[in-house]
Amino acid sequence: MYSELLWIFTQLPDDYIVLDTETTGLPDENGPPDIVTLGITVVKHREIVESVEFKTRPQKRISEEAQSIHGISNEQAAEFEPFDSQWCRIAEYLQDQLIVIHNASFDWPILLDHVARYGLSMPPIHGVFCSQKAAIPWAQAMNLPCSHRGPSLEMLTKALKVEDLRATINGRHGAEIDSRQAAQVSEGLRRKCGSGFE
Repeated sequence: MYSELLWIFTQLPDDYIVLDTETTGLPDENGPPDIVTLGITVVKHREIVESVEFKTRPQKRISEEAQSIHGISNEQAAEFEPFDSQWCRIAEYLQDQLIVIHNASFDWPILLDHVARYGLSMPPIHGVFCSQKAAIPWAQAMNLPCSHRGPSLEMLTKALKVEDLRATINGRHGAEIDSRQAAQVSEGLRRKCGSGFE
């Protein structure tokens, strides 16, 4: 039903990456939160071929709420490598790619803040695609619950009946697993539309 509302997903290239972050919390009066983990899933020829996770030492403390979501403590994060020491490897994945992010308005500004904060350079990219915003018309037509940001990754996973990867880690969020989940959902939405308007 309403597959014509998903046409934008048919415009995704066959090769792209999906990015997700877990952070110290939410933006506040002190600015954006710090990245604790950054996950990247590589899609080639519409198939997931690789997922990686970078664990980065935050400068800010992880809030109790954030710890309850991703399960990473301040003591654990203190052992991670600094963000800037891992940027070259992260940037290699980003270079010349379209970057898909579920809730791009949250993750992307945080990444740009880190790049600026550490005096790093962003490689050339093909753009950023927010899978959450792009799914809003279809989700609303299907009467799926949506926040002001759009349908959650969990809600789309259930609606599309794709494998729930979070279930393998007791429902916890994780940057690598969530980037992989978002890739599965994006391809599921593409297939739903690509099979012809219902």
